[in-house]
Amino acid sequence: MGVDRRQRASAALSLSCLSLTFSITAFSSSYWCEGTRKVAKPMCSELRGGTHCIRFNTSGGPNDSNVVQYIWETGDDKFVDRKFHAGIWYSCEELLLGDGEKCRSFISLTPPADRGVLWLSIAAELLYIALLLMGVALMLIEICYSISMLDGLKLNAFAAIFTVLAGLLGMVAHMMYTTVFQMTVNLGPEDWRPQTWDYGWSYCLAWGSFACCMASSVTTMNRYTKTILEFKYKQKKLERSLKAKSKSSDPEKAWTMYINTIHSTTGDLMHHLTDIHSPTTPTTFAELNNIPMAHCEEYC
Repeated sequence: MGVDRRQRASAALSLSCLSLTFSITAFSSSYWCEGTRKVAKPMCSELRGGTHCIRFNTSGGPNDSNVVQYIWETGDDKFVDRKFHAGIWYSCEELLLGDGEKCRSFISLTPPADRGVLWLSIAAELLYIALLLMGVALMLIEICYSISMLDGLKLNAFAAIFTVLAGLLGMVAHMMYTTVFQMTVNLGPEDWRPQTWDYGWSYCLAWGSFACCMASSVTTMNRYTKTILEFKYKQKKLERSLKAKSKSSDPEKAWTMYINTIHSTTGDLMHHLTDIHSPTTPTTFAELNNIPMAHCEEYC
């Protein structure tokens, strides 16, 4: 039982660490959305040539007004597709001539009416990462340090709460950014609006982080609930055994047997006995937090 408990704890911790890694990577990258947009080809000069420019049939150049210039490119031939990628912080577009990218702040591209939603999305992403960090820290404390079973259950409960809240915030943040990006595509600057676009690997990584976070929260809640149910079952079993013995023997002997059973099985970690005859001495109650860790491991 103790091995199974440690395996569930390790699985929850691994999922939380994976979710945290995915969320930080996605939040700091600029590949949430990728696509292309059509831009007009520039005029070819004498110094710079290439395939992504408009050529002339004379040697006078595009600024020579004394000659007739013929441009053979028509329709889509006058345009070239530029690739771009955008994230929460930046939107980058490839350059026509030479290697490299030109990046702009995505916040400045967002319509003014939607910038508040974008800032809320950024705040939710930061809270999402912070809650994941707190959940991972609590799980590490529970696994790495020798603490009592009661304290371990408390840490387990708080870790489950933090991971559930983190998952909800992450889902809301991702949906808000998706809405803001779609509004920017429709109402953003003319020199940025993409012709075609789709979600990138950072967007998939963000939702993968959300899935790992929810899986970790379910695993953690399962550990907590299963342990509590096992404690209650053990307590009821001991109480039934005590009542059966008390009907056929002296109450004082039954009480002594019950106290000895608590010390040997640690099955009454979560509740005090209140419905049995009072003991002869008040010192017979065992402190819950002072029960050795070895006994707790044998039980769980």
